[in-house]
Amino acid sequence: MYLFIISAEVLFWVFVVAGLAARYMFGLKKLGGLLLLFTPIIDILLLIAVFITVRSGMEITTATGLAACYFGITVAFGHRLIKWADVRFSHWFGKGPKPERKYGAAHAKEERIGWLLHLLGWAIGNALLLAIIVYVGDPQRTAALEGIMQTWAIVLAIDFVVSFSYTIAPKKHKHKA
Repeated sequence: MYLFIISAEVLFWVFVVAGLAARYMFGLKKLGGLLLLFTPIIDILLLIAVFITVRSGMEITTATGLAACYFGITVAFGHRLIKWADVRFSHWFGKGPKPERKYGAAHAKEERIGWLLHLLGWAIGNALLLAIIVYVGDPQRTAALEGIMQTWAIVLAIDFVVSFSYTIAPKKHKHKA
């Protein structure tokens, strides 16, 4: 399962880079869009692998739980990640504007949005983890999943503190002296 998760992450970025390269380096906008459409298909394949693992009675490990987490995060952040990469490719290869760095209130807002997306990913991932736990119905087989849920809740809380700290102490523009 670990190999499948790593493969899914690598394939996600391969299709993003291939799609953006087709769009900006070779001027093939339709092909670029088609390649970008494969990114959610990768997520669906990972989800299918998780359910095959669970249904077959194979051991449910931390990797199974991480696959659910990965799915939640890519659903929540996938569009934003592709947009982030698109802006950079457009600048590097398509004569687009330089990506803008944000400071102050604008940066604080981006951090809060990032945390809200993390919360969404957490909710999706935990819903999937709970679905597996209920489906399996064996606390011994699903103990690793409960541990992941607890750890992720702590990570989410830490991310909240960090993300919202920029509201109190905004990131300042560093002026060159």
